[in-house]
Amino acid sequence: MTAPNIRPGTPAVKPIDVPELLPIGSISPLAAAALVPKPVRQPSLIGSIVKQRLAMTGLIIVAFFALMAIFGPALAPYNATSQISAERFKGPSRDHLFGSDEFGRDVMSRLLYGARISFKVGAIVVGLAGSFGIVFGMIAGYRRGWVDNIITVVMDVIYAFPAVLLAIAVITILGNNLTNAIIAISIVYMPPFVRIVRGSTLTVRNTIYVEAARATGASTSRILAKHVFPNITAPLIIQTSLTFAFAILSEAGLAFLGLGNKPPSPSWGSMVSSSYEYLRQSPWPTLVPGVAIGLLVLGFNLLGDGLRDALDPRLRSEQ
Repeated sequence: MTAPNIRPGTPAVKPIDVPELLPIGSISPLAAAALVPKPVRQPSLIGSIVKQRLAMTGLIIVAFFALMAIFGPALAPYNATSQISAERFKGPSRDHLFGSDEFGRDVMSRLLYGARISFKVGAIVVGLAGSFGIVFGMIAGYRRGWVDNIITVVMDVIYAFPAVLLAIAVITILGNNLTNAIIAISIVYMPPFVRIVRGSTLTVRNTIYVEAARATGASTSRILAKHVFPNITAPLIIQTSLTFAFAILSEAGLAFLGLGNKPPSPSWGSMVSSSYEYLRQSPWPTLVPGVAIGLLVLGFNLLGDGLRDALDPRLRSEQ
């Protein structure tokens, strides 16, 4: 082998120090484990909600009123419709914790009975509006074409009317009772569900797993039920909590106008409607159900905001 040609005066090149590879057994197991990067674990959904004080506050408020709706009639000291003329406009006392109204009825008892009606309205409205909204939204987002155009136009027409005026119109056509009020409120709050589900379905329909299911010959109903719906539940949970609150508020507003629930059956809106004329004489029959409505709506709003933050992966990773 010939030696390389090196010109005279060229500085010598220093050899590069190559570190010797340590044998595998020379590293302790603890040091080797420390060198392996550990995956970052995101907090769970329940853990994310627990860490948020506002969300927990909303959950506590909603749970309190839910228990009131379930066990309220059993805990009520008086019958909700029993009238005692001698007890009219009594202030808070041992016999009447929240006072009595213009007919001598115990306000606390009527509040406990009315909680069940308010939660009944909220639950049925969410069930009706959510069910039809999810079905129409998924069909519109998945089928597209003229089906999407028809459903979108109908929802836009409903959404264009003010909620209270549309509910009053539906009640006027169907009749003035609580059942028709629930139907009217359900129609009013259906378009938000359709819009949210349609937008989410448009995103999910082009994913790989939906394309794979379509290629295997799965039916449209199976694709929507097994592949589309489970991946659009996050925004639906938030919309459900907000709709529950708006439904209770709408029922109270309709009852205040004399629509929906008929006296002497107690509901928080009808309690405010029947007692506001005597506000100066005795504020308790009006203020107590009004504060209850405000607290319950606040609880659902706080819970909805907390669920939105907990279901957002970006916000969960920052916690």
